[in-house]
Amino acid sequence: MYYGEIKRRDIANGPGVRVSLFVSGCRHHCPNCFNRETWDFRYGQPFMSKQAEQILNDLKPDFISGFTLLGGEPFEPENQKDVCELLKLIRSRLPHKTIWCFTGGVLETDLWQPSPWRTEWTDTLLQQLDVLVDGPFIEAQKDLRLVFRGSRNQRLIDMPATLLTGKVQLLTLDSN
Repeated sequence: MYYGEIKRRDIANGPGVRVSLFVSGCRHHCPNCFNRETWDFRYGQPFMSKQAEQILNDLKPDFISGFTLLGGEPFEPENQKDVCELLKLIRSRLPHKTIWCFTGGVLETDLWQPSPWRTEWTDTLLQQLDVLVDGPFIEAQKDLRLVFRGSRNQRLIDMPATLLTGKVQLLTLDSN
């Protein structure tokens, strides 16, 4: 897996101050994507154990709320194994940190059902998440007032509640 950037202090991609990893590779190719350079699977640098340890160290301070995974597309089959191993490592060493993931896929049709994005790693990857932000960016539904998403079709999914019930449970963020 390649990655484009690791943001050590990110306030735009989830609540609080977070560490964010932008993986490389995306076949969605959403028109007007904010991060087109990450469509290339070889963009940036190879993700190695050194970067995983850097992320773990960056997550340690109490003022860091958690980790966010985005891209590119974390659920591209080429990325899922490495992403899953990283998330399991974060969960085991820092269980109090929240994990968010952004995907251009849709949970019910792309990740739960047979699709090009579903692999042997998908279910384990989903089990590591606190919040999944799903859905492609759609320019016609762009809304700058939305919290942590770019278009109205995208959803903030509470993954523990969703996995418990088997039905999508949306996260509601306090607007105060």
